[in-house]
Amino acid sequence: QVQLAESGGGSVQAGDSLTLSCAASGYSVSRWCMAWFRQVPGKEREGVAALDWFGTPRYVDSVKGRFTISIESANNSLNLQMGSLKPEDTAMYFCAADCRLIGEFFVESNYGYWGQGTQVTVST
Repeated sequence: QVQLAESGGGSVQAGDSLTLSCAASGYSVSRWCMAWFRQVPGKEREGVAALDWFGTPRYVDSVKGRFTISIESANNSLNLQMGSLKPEDTAMYFCAADCRLIGEFFVESNYGYWGQGTQVTVST
């Protein structure tokens, strides 16, 4: 059974850094297309960063240069290093795995597995 578990969220101040981790079980993260999404109440889930089957990272414009997505093979986990955090980065962050269609890395319905989320709150 495939399971994803996010961790690392918290409350920080603007300009701070935070690293999220998504521990996977039941499958090897290096064989998946994976991504991080985020969601604020009342809004749709937004793709933030993705890693395709070849290890190519992709980012939404709002986080380019500030966030880095990577795989930690030793722990079979997907990480998201977040720097220069802004209040607008405040959201519940979700890990997603097993995307099906090339080119739709930031489409929620393209992923087969999801974690429960971890909250990130950035204050001024």
